[in-house]
Amino acid sequence: MVHKSMLKIPPFDPRQVPFEMADGHLPSVPDTHLHPKALALRFQAPPDWEPEFRVEPRFIDRQPSAASVLVGLVTHARPTVLLTLRTAGLSSHAGQVAFPGGKSDAEDQDAVATALREAQEEVGLHPRHVHVLGSLPHYTTGSGFVVTPVVALLEPGYAIAPNAGEVDAVFEVPLDFLMNPAHHRRHTLQTPIGPRHWISMPYQDGAQERYIWGATAGMLRNLYRFLLPA
Repeated sequence: MVHKSMLKIPPFDPRQVPFEMADGHLPSVPDTHLHPKALALRFQAPPDWEPEFRVEPRFIDRQPSAASVLVGLVTHARPTVLLTLRTAGLSSHAGQVAFPGGKSDAEDQDAVATALREAQEEVGLHPRHVHVLGSLPHYTTGSGFVVTPVVALLEPGYAIAPNAGEVDAVFEVPLDFLMNPAHHRRHTLQTPIGPRHWISMPYQDGAQERYIWGATAGMLRNLYRFLLPA
């Protein structure tokens, strides 16, 4: 169902919006910075940095809601990122690639508790498999969610049980692919409320393209900025 105060931006398929350029001129995060010990050290001694993406243009007129997502980094020899494909019938961000996560509940102690609870509810990921490293700055979506990205290490071999009402698929994308800006494509769409800019990171997962864009790509871009050596 579409919110009655929405539709300042007409519906569009982001895959049909040509990209203007990819950021291949920027350095990638070295592989040595993408393994568990290096990732943990980065969060223990954060750099002086600024996130590149913080706030999307609003397309729903409602009170902001706190939310959290779990940016799960799976500690394979070649680390990966855990992602989901949201079902088509959801009220927000339907059919999109996303991190496990959702709106905060009053019972949640903090943003980390929200991320862990939502990940367990959505994909059946038990907190015992999760080692939280820290959080990235808030990211405010156009749908009115103020999202805390909670970054964590996940043990390989974790069990999942996706909630079919929310998740169509659970998959992993190599972290080094996502931390290489040659795969970050810039898009602009002219809308009635001004231009909308975003980054996409399409990943070919066998015969299927995983089209990562919007808030998920924005948070991954911020993770790239956070991990990039000075």
